[in-house]
Amino acid sequence: MRIVIIEDESALALDLAQTLVELDSSIEIVSILKSVEEGKKWFASNAVPDLIFSDIQLGDGLSFEILGSEFIPVIFCTAYDEYALNAFHANGIDYILKPFSSESVDAALRKFRKLTKANTDAQSGQYESIKRLLSEIKSPKPSSILIQYRDTIKPLKIDNIALFRLENGNVHIMTFEREKYYPGKSLEELEEIVGDDFFRVNRQTLVHRKAIVTASSIFSRKLSLNISVPIDESITISKEKAPAFLKWLSET
Repeated sequence: MRIVIIEDESALALDLAQTLVELDSSIEIVSILKSVEEGKKWFASNAVPDLIFSDIQLGDGLSFEILGSEFIPVIFCTAYDEYALNAFHANGIDYILKPFSSESVDAALRKFRKLTKANTDAQSGQYESIKRLLSEIKSPKPSSILIQYRDTIKPLKIDNIALFRLENGNVHIMTFEREKYYPGKSLEELEEIVGDDFFRVNRQTLVHRKAIVTASSIFSRKLSLNISVPIDESITISKEKAPAFLKWLSET
């Protein structure tokens, strides 16, 4: 069995390589890769291995940047928290927890051999799921954003924000306490920051689901929103965007 190790801690990588060979003399460690850049170069010019043992976070990025969209069986070497570890199990992908033991490596190998008998397409779908999960874990949404208030800069809890509104070329924040602030960012930038609790209902407005009181049908299958904070103009959602909005609103 041909194995590649992706790990930027040299001592840990060598220890893992030795453990693998001691557990199974048929194992060949074909390469130890220490960075995303090195990994991309290696996979571009070498045959795909049977199995990869990979750290998740390398010095220059995530190991998934090396692997791309092609499914290759991976056993993760991770220090992630219990939430992530449970998710690995739920998605049928194994892990060894740093610092690893010979027993944990052996158990992971046995699970890999069992999974190789399973359907490859199903494994590939599980692999894509774990990629999305780890991306979210690696880049969690912030709980606050910085706003300028008079001569000071202070954090504002995102959960306290009812909406972001573009008026006269400037984006302002309206909180549930009806306070008004200016974040100094575009709606596009804010949409990336605040997460799924907000919906971009139109070009002018990004609204928190808790701010929505009712959504009413109006002419031409458009929707009109009644929200819990006062604004100068009504909020209208186009017929094209209405289905996606209603689906999002139902996911509370």
